[in-house]
Amino acid sequence: MLMVDLILKKRTGQVLTDQEINFIINEYVKSNIPDYQMSAFLMAVCFQGMNEHESTALAMAMRDSGKVYDLSKIKGIKVDKHSTGGVGDKVTLVLGPMVAAVGAKFAKMSGRGLGHTGGTLDKLEAIKGFQLEQSEEDFIELVSKHGLAVIGQSDDVTPADKLLYALRDVTGTVDSVPLMASSIMSKKLASGSDVICLDVKYGSGAFMHTVADAENLANVMVKIGKLAGKKMTAMITSMDEPLGHKIGNGLEVYEAIETLKGNGPEDLVTVVTEIGAYLTVDAKIFKTLEEARKELRKTLTDGRAFGKLREMVVAQKGDVSMIDHPEKFLTAKTHKIYADKAGFIESFKTTDIGTAARLLGAGRLTKEDVLDLDVGVDIHKKIGDKVEKGDLLATIYHNDKGLKQATEVLNSAIKIGKTQKPAELIAKVIR
Repeated sequence: MLMVDLILKKRTGQVLTDQEINFIINEYVKSNIPDYQMSAFLMAVCFQGMNEHESTALAMAMRDSGKVYDLSKIKGIKVDKHSTGGVGDKVTLVLGPMVAAVGAKFAKMSGRGLGHTGGTLDKLEAIKGFQLEQSEEDFIELVSKHGLAVIGQSDDVTPADKLLYALRDVTGTVDSVPLMASSIMSKKLASGSDVICLDVKYGSGAFMHTVADAENLANVMVKIGKLAGKKMTAMITSMDEPLGHKIGNGLEVYEAIETLKGNGPEDLVTVVTEIGAYLTVDAKIFKTLEEARKELRKTLTDGRAFGKLREMVVAQKGDVSMIDHPEKFLTAKTHKIYADKAGFIESFKTTDIGTAARLLGAGRLTKEDVLDLDVGVDIHKKIGDKVEKGDLLATIYHNDKGLKQATEVLNSAIKIGKTQKPAELIAKVIR
């Protein structure tokens, strides 16, 4: 089998066999296929696409290129979620404790943020001492005992995906749907859970800008998961405005704690409740979505979900005093931005809001960048909100770095106009 023949086959729109896809991935990981040939193959996929079977074979080959977690020792059905990335997306921090509080086994391997999107691992590192690195045995024990654990993905999981992503990033082949879907699902399949919900974002703060694009990606990922034997759901959710109000690592932990105490923003609560409902119904904890929604919301007011967060933080050696006294996350200096006219919030440039937080030090441009876990932005308004001149629009939490630039970016990212129309939150659910 020759790589040049497989490049030509895909370039002419033919369907590759499982054996051919396995050959490509295995030989590339072994360095027997050079980058220039793999780049040509990736570009051929960008132009010609892949069918569902090819995409699944690619995801499985990347999954099998490294360690695959076996969570069978954990009693019960294991659940997991994945977000395609957004601004202010602290869903995992709220979802895990909620579903664990009703008896689900939430086994989550998370990643770090890059660019304007935040990563769950970076947020959890704002909790002093929190141990993200766990062995497979410790991970299984944590989930078995407490019902949840969030850990960092080990380096030996999906090495093929890491190599391919680095190459896609510099060859203009990132936004190919089969390549994106296979990349995401290879990691989800390696993580070992039985039930998966995908939160696929669209809008001004997402990688997919339209509902149609997000739906296309979601459909492929759901079919990959189904062919791999997983229970799958995908929710298409808006990122035309930040989720919740706070953007930045420690700030998002603060907002997650407030949400788990029953004081969270309604958009965040709605998204988390919907994802949790599908996960817990598929995990056979509840019979109906309505029953699941009702019970999950109840965990936010009766102390069970907050108790599970404390339990997880203690189990993973974090400083639980920061959970009990979340004001410890609000230590940075503040700078306020006010409305210069009256009207309604018409739109946000959500990516720019994420960029403003990154300029302050909350996000990274490269994986080696050191984050300031205390800084970020608090957006006080939502799309459709009425605004009077002089109203507080945003609070910047800063430690001097990037304040002037961030302020300029935020001022241009918030549009006040005459139209009042709230943003759509959940566009579609794919099962």
